[in-house]
Amino acid sequence: MKVARQLAQLVAPAKPVCVAIGVFDGVHLGHQSILQDLKQHAEKLGASAVAVTFDRHPLAVVDPERAPRLIQTLGQRLRTLEHLALDAAWVIEFDAAFSRLTGEEFIALLVQGFGRLSSIHVGQHFHFGYRRTGTVALLRQLEGRFGFVTRALPPCLQNGQAVSSTRIRQAIRHGDLHTVDRMLGRRYAVGGRVVIGDGRARRLGFPTANLDVAGLTLPPTGVYAARALWAGQTAHAVVNIGRRPTIDSANQVVGVEAHLLDRQIDLYGHDLELVLANRLRDERTFPNLDALKHQIAKDIVAARASLEKEIELDASRPTLSPMS
Repeated sequence: MKVARQLAQLVAPAKPVCVAIGVFDGVHLGHQSILQDLKQHAEKLGASAVAVTFDRHPLAVVDPERAPRLIQTLGQRLRTLEHLALDAAWVIEFDAAFSRLTGEEFIALLVQGFGRLSSIHVGQHFHFGYRRTGTVALLRQLEGRFGFVTRALPPCLQNGQAVSSTRIRQAIRHGDLHTVDRMLGRRYAVGGRVVIGDGRARRLGFPTANLDVAGLTLPPTGVYAARALWAGQTAHAVVNIGRRPTIDSANQVVGVEAHLLDRQIDLYGHDLELVLANRLRDERTFPNLDALKHQIAKDIVAARASLEKEIELDASRPTLSPMS
């Protein structure tokens, strides 16, 4: 899948284009139904299937106080889209200037940029453009003028409720990762770029990879057994999500750090994903560092046992993991 930040990088005048538009945070089952419809329709027409998405949630610019914490990093989202075998993704820089485009102006931009726009695929309740002026009704009004067809898909339902990014975020925050997996259609993974930490975990004898998780929805604090994925490689890991109260009692920022089992590798600058298998315990304060080290050693033993059971269960679970 080709990924472009500028529309001009995707233009192929000799070939028609079908597009799906959305933030696609999580690329959940509802998103996947739209994108599969896009792919199948494009194949029938001999067209390119292109996902049009944004580098951030629009509310981060339009109304920052209401902007949600996301399910995935942009890198995770693009890797998940790539698994759906689309031809390309256009990542729009959603800035203040772009936010002022009306729905009609945005569609005119697509038509002008792609040349032969054959179809636009969205969810039934999708809104876009300045003050949410873009709707399915507007798209249908513009069909005759611009020559495309609108394909608006209904929500994907589970137990009578629509699968949505909002519901997935709520389930993540409550630690209901089984429900998250079901709505995603694959295993949920915490992702982020590995950044330099303070080195204290290494001095304890358990070096960790610290993830940049700013702006992401996170599961409840605690210690988890996990499978770590990066650059086509995998390893078992013990993951701490929390504030590390024993090491830094004043810290109020929730972080994510992973100790890889049986691996010594420099991951700085890599994108790392952590498929959380089991929550082992709450995060808690220990009386001293020796007590903490003793507990981490016990966590590693518990994680190994948990992950061995996880391997046996994998065959019965969704398998579309972004980096597998």
